[in-house]
Amino acid sequence: MQVFTLYEGSYSVDATKKFLPFNPETDNPKDRPASLFIHVQPFLVKLADQLVLFDTGLGYSNEDGQLILHENIRKAGFKPEEVTMVLMSHLHFDHSGGMIHQVGDKIELSFPDAVYVIQRGEWENAFTNSSSSYKTEIFDFLQRNAQLSFIEGSGQLTSEISYELTGAHTPFHQTFLLDDGTDKVFFGGDVLPEPEELLRKFIAKYDFDGRKAMELRDEFGQKAAAENWNCLFYHGKSRATGFVTYNDGQFKIH
Repeated sequence: MQVFTLYEGSYSVDATKKFLPFNPETDNPKDRPASLFIHVQPFLVKLADQLVLFDTGLGYSNEDGQLILHENIRKAGFKPEEVTMVLMSHLHFDHSGGMIHQVGDKIELSFPDAVYVIQRGEWENAFTNSSSSYKTEIFDFLQRNAQLSFIEGSGQLTSEISYELTGAHTPFHQTFLLDDGTDKVFFGGDVLPEPEELLRKFIAKYDFDGRKAMELRDEFGQKAAAENWNCLFYHGKSRATGFVTYNDGQFKIH
């Protein structure tokens, strides 16, 4: 199993839910009051007969109008049309914007040959939720043009891919575990978005159920340590991937 980090950039986001590029070397965080500062990085995983994408980033384009996500997939040695499955943890814009590519008035599917795998409850909630974190125009386009696979609860997608309905960050957030018999790769989406969130316990206001999210981070961290999972951190700043150890009640990321 091969894992590739598709780093889309560093951004600030405030109450308006607008993601503005942020370069820590040249930009001053004091100029962005009341903002969160995050990295955005989808992941590409090569299995024996699948090329899997975990979440799709913001869907921003480079100066040539090319989708940054596509550019990064090519840098990893693949073609975007080779992606067979797009596995969505949830549908907030910073995870779902890259499901489509918009240049001017033209909109197209980013991965027309792939199956988009989404929790049915998350899909339905995205259309009825008033939060600006959801961009329903994206989902309208997908509904008309994409190969959609709606799953419910927790289960087995293929012999190598399992999914777990966690809720916590959104009511129908889900995580994924890949197991090819040799390696195990865990994608925790926004329930485990950064390695630092394993190192300290806290309840986050941006989670639908912050206490449950805190408890799940601890639970997944212990499983990761016991079963030697390679964890993928979608918003990780210090590192994008890592293995976890747990000793004397303390987590460490390697």
